[in-house]
Amino acid sequence: MKPTAWILLLGLIAGTAAHFGWLAWTTPSRMPQGTDAHLAWLRDGLGLTDAQFERIQVLHTNSAPQLKALAARVEQMRAELAAFEQTRRTEDRIDFLEFARFVEQRRRLGRECARSTERLVAATAEVLTPAQRARYFDLLEPALKRRPDPSS
Repeated sequence: MKPTAWILLLGLIAGTAAHFGWLAWTTPSRMPQGTDAHLAWLRDGLGLTDAQFERIQVLHTNSAPQLKALAARVEQMRAELAAFEQTRRTEDRIDFLEFARFVEQRRRLGRECARSTERLVAATAEVLTPAQRARYFDLLEPALKRRPDPSS
């Protein structure tokens, strides 16, 4: 077999292995299920008392419907953006007025998501002791820095 064929075959095998490895790693069955499991890291990482954990669990449970609704709207916006892109590619045209409306809606939704997150983080922080609160913000800092600017 020629060296080129071997290289292509090895590339195909490596790509397939990487794809299935990623899928196996990110499958929902490996992710914690339910609010308790998602908040377990908080209990362990901050040394929460049972009362603190219950209060935080209630906060997260109460905010879950709104967060799920926002997540659905974000997903809808992603689908709309994909449709805009598909139209641009296939028909080589863009409805700039419609796209401007989309961008403004996306900004509003980003601000709404940011406010919702900030409210949940602030409410959670109120339950914590000062030392726990400092650790909580240290743990959240990388995620909060990664969050896109809602004004853009």
